[in-house]
Amino acid sequence: MKTQTQIPKLITNGFYKEALSLYSQQHSASLPPHKFTFPPLFKVCAKLKSSIQGQILHAHLIKTGFSSEIHAATALTDMYMKLNLVSNALKVFNEMPDRNLASLNAAISGFSQNGYVREALRVFKEAVVELFRPNSVTVASVLSACESLDHGLQMHCLAIKLGVEMDVYVATTLVTIYSNFKEIAVATRVFGETPGKNIVSYNAFFTGLLNNGVPLVVLKVFKDMKECLSDEPNSVTFISVISACASLLYLQFGRQVHGLTLKIEKQSDTVIGTALVDMYLKCGCLPWADDVFQELRGSRNILTWNTMIAGMMLNGRSEKAMELFEGLAHEGFKPDPATWNSMISGFSQLGMRFEAFKLFEKMQSTGMVPSLKCVTSVLSACADLSALKLGKETHGHVIRADLNKDESMATALISMYMKCGQPSWAQRFFDQFEIKPDDPAFWNAMISGYGRNGEYESAVEIFDLMQQEKVKPNSASFVAVLSACGHAGHVDKALQIFTMMDDDFGLKPKQEHFGCMVDLLGRSGRLDEARELIRELPEPTVSVYHSLLGACWCHLNSDLGEEMAMKLQEMEPENPTPFVILSNIYAGLGRWEDVGRIRQMINDRQLTKLPGISAGIT
Repeated sequence: MKTQTQIPKLITNGFYKEALSLYSQQHSASLPPHKFTFPPLFKVCAKLKSSIQGQILHAHLIKTGFSSEIHAATALTDMYMKLNLVSNALKVFNEMPDRNLASLNAAISGFSQNGYVREALRVFKEAVVELFRPNSVTVASVLSACESLDHGLQMHCLAIKLGVEMDVYVATTLVTIYSNFKEIAVATRVFGETPGKNIVSYNAFFTGLLNNGVPLVVLKVFKDMKECLSDEPNSVTFISVISACASLLYLQFGRQVHGLTLKIEKQSDTVIGTALVDMYLKCGCLPWADDVFQELRGSRNILTWNTMIAGMMLNGRSEKAMELFEGLAHEGFKPDPATWNSMISGFSQLGMRFEAFKLFEKMQSTGMVPSLKCVTSVLSACADLSALKLGKETHGHVIRADLNKDESMATALISMYMKCGQPSWAQRFFDQFEIKPDDPAFWNAMISGYGRNGEYESAVEIFDLMQQEKVKPNSASFVAVLSACGHAGHVDKALQIFTMMDDDFGLKPKQEHFGCMVDLLGRSGRLDEARELIRELPEPTVSVYHSLLGACWCHLNSDLGEEMAMKLQEMEPENPTPFVILSNIYAGLGRWEDVGRIRQMINDRQLTKLPGISAGIT
């Protein structure tokens, strides 16, 4: 039976199709298989993603009477799981007369990889009940199915109890779990303590670092990896490191990584090449991005084209983006939702709103369903142009597509109606939500919208309702409501809200919040309080001093006005406006000697009075 040993050798050497062909010849020649024939062939079918060949082998397994053999049944379960034929895998698994730990692991890992986490946990519990002692594969597979941090912690404790927590497979899965639940410090500790780290371990850690917003650490760990790991970086490694360079705009480091891909002949990889295009575009190096794009000719996919189009829009090159958009067809591609979105949102962000509308209409004419982001971009353009008719038409599309309950869409619609001067329509839409979203942006659109339309009392009422609904406001919420209080003259209410920022929500007031309060106190004549507030600022801005100087003019407060004018003269020595306003204050008080003194100061400093501003001298 020499041919029986040839099949495993072919598989070991990666000749998968040849192994299947040899088996077919044996079957045609009526050469009987043995129980070890099928397991490696099932693995081949999984690797080749050949469900038809796998089902043929399954039929042969049944006919030869080996279907109840545990090794074959386990390999068959694993094959179906990897081919995403979960129901077939479950049938095979349930029909096993006997099970061992390997068959349980095949079911647990298969369910987990296919997203059936509850089924994975159910099989794990059955294994425990049947007194199987879990091994590292079991633990790692169950970890992948954990839907909460608490469950992950329990499995980590079990791994420690079983003594498998340092197994590289288990440790790598722990790194992924902790990263997914935003516990990057714990993930870092687990990674650091893992012995025998391999390229998969590093890739898992890189992904976790990127997803948790710490790309700089990716570059540091990558340098360490190059020194201590003999394995060459693979595609996943390069994509992570290049993405980190793109996030940080680290062009020099990115160029070095590009050089490394050339050295180990990885640049021809389409995914890596696309990541390089993205990195160069985000760093503003359009010629280098185009060089890589051209080198990928023949292997480019729609993602590569979308990356170029989005990058051109990011760099303000809308004409080049349109040229690429129109060139898609030459390589046999059609724009997908991401392509349309890059074009439409790009035009909208560049202020080319009519072009955005035109392209949106063209997209609809092709039958393409607009993405959520695409529609919000169009609504933003409608809002900026106060194009109510187009905004209503887009709203109609939102309703037909059943997108109007999405929080970001609802926020965009409210903002559009508010900017188009239709607060009643915005309120009507706002009221449709029986349970209001807890995203502050949704509420901010109402508060700032009412303020924009001069309905300041309504803006304050929405903020109060926000508190009643237990929605935590953000920095923008306070800017909007403080501005509304200022225009409505609610000084005490504004002071209460300003104090609330830090006391109730732990938000430190920023320059814009202090600016609102200074303006509000100044308007109401409480100038000394406004000055005390400015003194709390570590570095007051020019606009804050200008606001208080303007209030001094309104209330003819010459002492504070002169103090503010002198502060501004230090900050803007070439600007005559503060002295002009100060002279107007003195003129309003009939203090002509001081008016003359200020005029002399303007002349001595050789400051040119701005056209249209009176110096108060008659």
